[in-house]
Amino acid sequence: MNTKFLLPLAFIFSMLTVNLSFSQNNQKQKPLQHVVFDDNVDAPLTANELKQINEVYGDHAEEDILSKPQRLKDVKNILRNRVVIIEHSSKDLSSFAKLSTVPLFNPYNKGLIHDAVYNASTFNPLKYQFNFHSREGSKTYRFDNSQYLITIKSQNPQ
Repeated sequence: MNTKFLLPLAFIFSMLTVNLSFSQNNQKQKPLQHVVFDDNVDAPLTANELKQINEVYGDHAEEDILSKPQRLKDVKNILRNRVVIIEHSSKDLSSFAKLSTVPLFNPYNKGLIHDAVYNASTFNPLKYQFNFHSREGSKTYRFDNSQYLITIKSQNPQ
């Protein structure tokens, strides 16, 4: 066989092999489940929730969250159903990642700072880059130097 035909043939064969291997890897990932919201996400925003959204999104709150019904529903679901904070007074929590290791979500408000201590009336989970849309299960962090844990529940329960 002529070598000028072998080179293109080898190239085509290698491209088909690469394409086939990528398509098989994508099929191993489970499809996302339809997110079912609790009824409480239909209720209007509370004053505190609006304050939390405005703290993080600033002048972009209306454009990016409040004027988009689905996005607003997602945020209300996070604030009302998917963030759980509990205190463990007699448990060693050193195995959990510290909240201070989670980057801030601050493209709209550069003045955001990490919470040094947990305060239920001021803590805002929206200001952290938690992976709210992960395909993995729930993730738990600890407030640095405290007995408080924050769990971000998966929106896709296993």
